[in-house]
Amino acid sequence: MENKGFSGERKSQGTSSISVQVDLGDDDDYIVRYTKPPGGLRPDVDGIQNGSFQHLEPPPAYDDPAHTDGQTVGATEPEKVEKVVDDPWALPELKYTGKPWSELTGSQKAWRVIRDGVIKVALLLGLLYLFICSLDFLSSAFRLLGGKTAGEAIGSSIVATNPICGLMVGVLATVLVQSSSTTTSIVVSMVASGILQVRPAIPIIMGANIGTSVTNTIVALFQAGDRQEFRRAFAGATVHDMFNWLSVIVLLPVEIISGYLFRLTKAITDSLHLQSNEDVDVELLKVITKPFTSLIIQVDKKVITKIAEGDESALSKSLVKHYCETVDDVTTFLDNVTELVNTTSAPGEPLELKNMTLLKNMTKTETVPVEACHFLFYDLKWKYNWTDSQLGVLILILALLILCICLVCIVKLLHSLLKGQIAVITKKVINSDFPGRLSFLSGYVAILVGAGLTMVLQSSSIFTSAMTPLVGVGVVTVERMYPFTLGANIGTTFTAILAALASSGGKLRAALQIAFCHLFFNITGIVIWYPIPHMRKVPIYLAKVNGNTTAKYRWFAIFYLFIMFFIFPAAIFGLSVAGWPYLGAVGILFLLVFIFIIVVNVLQRKRPRILPEKLRNWNFLPLWLHSLEPMDRVITTVLGLRFCQKYCACQKCKSDDDALVQQNHTENGGIDLHSRTSVAKNEN
Repeated sequence: MENKGFSGERKSQGTSSISVQVDLGDDDDYIVRYTKPPGGLRPDVDGIQNGSFQHLEPPPAYDDPAHTDGQTVGATEPEKVEKVVDDPWALPELKYTGKPWSELTGSQKAWRVIRDGVIKVALLLGLLYLFICSLDFLSSAFRLLGGKTAGEAIGSSIVATNPICGLMVGVLATVLVQSSSTTTSIVVSMVASGILQVRPAIPIIMGANIGTSVTNTIVALFQAGDRQEFRRAFAGATVHDMFNWLSVIVLLPVEIISGYLFRLTKAITDSLHLQSNEDVDVELLKVITKPFTSLIIQVDKKVITKIAEGDESALSKSLVKHYCETVDDVTTFLDNVTELVNTTSAPGEPLELKNMTLLKNMTKTETVPVEACHFLFYDLKWKYNWTDSQLGVLILILALLILCICLVCIVKLLHSLLKGQIAVITKKVINSDFPGRLSFLSGYVAILVGAGLTMVLQSSSIFTSAMTPLVGVGVVTVERMYPFTLGANIGTTFTAILAALASSGGKLRAALQIAFCHLFFNITGIVIWYPIPHMRKVPIYLAKVNGNTTAKYRWFAIFYLFIMFFIFPAAIFGLSVAGWPYLGAVGILFLLVFIFIIVVNVLQRKRPRILPEKLRNWNFLPLWLHSLEPMDRVITTVLGLRFCQKYCACQKCKSDDDALVQQNHTENGGIDLHSRTSVAKNEN
């Protein structure tokens, strides 16, 4: 048992309160508050630091007979020792550190209103605009790097016969193009053109739902500087992942066995009187961001669609636009055409098919360029002959740089704006529930808000990525972020429905059916994982596990990113290509092991006496099988992080710790604590 530190508070009545944060080694941190009674002797600080005390209510998994609850610590009268739970998920109190409003002069009040209400808000909106544009650049970079590969993967024949392959292709393709809207639009186009049938396209749509959450997971990485902010931000981002994976785990087998989504959406589309509208092209947020993003790079998404549809000529085309204005030149000419014609050699003779050469009027349509595009990287591509991949790497670096700068500035601005009463009001508006019996409606209103805003933005990635920093700074709870992301999943289907409505004639029904599959997949997932409180807690709990893990091992975030969005989907895809026997054997083995681990973990917490003594904990296994500590030692040693942690500590943290040690040294009668550890201050 390791003590992280303590602080002492002396009062005029002679009462001393000391709080010690205790790390039990299993991610259960508690604060134990010790109170010295009036007239008692000075607390035995060294005894407390060496762990010669115990909680009144230790966790069930901790059993140390060497310590006793409520042990006296060097005092003549019984002391009071109580456990105070330190909740890392409690929202921080954002206090205003400036001069109170009542103490300001008239000119100072006017300047504060202009500074906070105009200048900072304008800066925040400007940074948010650049943040959204950087996500667009990120998407363009990934399209240049992997767009053609994504198009080929979606158009591969194995997708039509293997739903597991289809699911993983949907995940990987969406990660490569950084947009579920793009993936679903490509799938809708393929279904509309008859290249892909509706039923095998459904797993691709499910995979696109998973892949779209990679963006806000990347955004959460930029809040790794503060441990508590990173904990909340990463949990807020991955709650989207958890919901999508859980929904797929439940609904994909149901769809394979019963065709639930296919039959439901077919019944809906058959009952509708459909009318095509090929001119539909609703751009809401793009109207604002496109004027700026088009000055940097312009990507032709139609090339990816043509590759997915099987147009081999599109493989040799660049994704970077060359000409922004073209016209169709239609020419008519006479040409000799050889064709089969019914002829007879003499009257009364039977007709025979013969090849004959005829002179016919022919028409030819050519796309003629009129005006070249104008954007920043045009010359690099078309004058200096950079490849799409080279240009993609450059734009990726630029996008990540802008994204990082914008996020840091947004977080700083939010910290300065959301202080005092403003923070209280903002938190109450976003996180509070309706009064009385209507409280259960609060989450559903959040779902509607998330859906509406995502429809306006036409991207769930943009909406959830913009919300992630708010979770990190402590304005939005993970519990409230969850319904917002559910609404974003519904709102993003709006883009696929618009793409389907642009289909023509007989293609409209099939295209609209696959768009409805996307919508009802998300609605069904919400029905499973939200209305029932116990089911609602599952994705939130898993997200908080991710948050706690990344707070302790920050490298885990990148590890999680690569495993969940690249390595795992690629491995499953490879097993699926190898054949059902290989996938089934490996899948069943992993499923049985997973179920066993879950059941044993639950029993260890709830009913440990039922288990054999050896299974009451995992200590019989090698450490690397039940802890990240060995991997942490390897990674931190390889990257030199241990040296950095030991010798390159932040000067601010060091000075703060020095001041804290000196304060405790003074307040506790000259006793040195001998460590710069995190201190929890609590006054009894």
